[in-house]
Amino acid sequence: MAKEFWRWKEYNWKNEDISWKNGSTISAGIDVGSVSSQAVILVDGELYAYSSMRTGSDSPKSAENAMNWALDGTEMTMQNIHYVVGTGYGRVNVPFANKTITEIACHARGANTMYGPTVRTILDMGGQDCKAIRCDEKGKVTNFLMNDKCAAGTGRGMEVFADLLSVPIEDIGPLSFEVAEEPPPVSSTCVVFAKTEATSLLRQGWPKNKVIASYCSAMAHRVVSLLERISVENDFVITGGIGKNIGVVKRITDELGANTLQSKYDTQIAGALGAALFGRALAEKERK
Repeated sequence: MAKEFWRWKEYNWKNEDISWKNGSTISAGIDVGSVSSQAVILVDGELYAYSSMRTGSDSPKSAENAMNWALDGTEMTMQNIHYVVGTGYGRVNVPFANKTITEIACHARGANTMYGPTVRTILDMGGQDCKAIRCDEKGKVTNFLMNDKCAAGTGRGMEVFADLLSVPIEDIGPLSFEVAEEPPPVSSTCVVFAKTEATSLLRQGWPKNKVIASYCSAMAHRVVSLLERISVENDFVITGGIGKNIGVVKRITDELGANTLQSKYDTQIAGALGAALFGRALAEKERK
């Protein structure tokens, strides 16, 4: 079987220090994205378990698979969960959701918990689009802009490059800094044309790391232009899969002249975490 360089690692996790059987409110959030899906389970608002895996061609099945993997090894079943919120690209296809909420609202709410109430600007770099979000101290959205015209500046665009260059996607970021000096960015932001340009650069003798640096630079510049339209107000954070790519993240922050807050959480679970937090609030509201 050919190696799939574009794949991020899939994984699940659970908090061994929490006994869910003692919890009064168990909520879950399912973020079905165009590229990956995450399921988060909270016990009284505390992160108990989560999973992150590839979204398949069947969105309802992807939601079920992510949820089942988050539940794996916990002895918990769906019947133990009081409220489930679906979010993301495929949120309407989460068959067991009590409610659906947009990923923009969920990322803002999740980032507020992941990074703290000082967060004001969130860049969500997803599989097929980028969103610049402004929020208040409670994680409520006050403004947003999104780019969904093409895959440039998104996770899918980076996957195309990982496959083209036969470089594991986890290695793209560090490798992009292994250059003597920063090369000019690829001239096109369209993935199709950028791929053609990258192939031409390789034929001219450019090493892979230089081509990667050039694409990371172009990707970062495209995202910064989106952020500048909404104006970045500190504190600034990045969520989504590309938040794991230091090659893009550092170039974004360098161009903005701004630092990003760091979190102990995985940047990819922000949407599902926000959905689970909304789920907790809705479950408790119903009881009243």
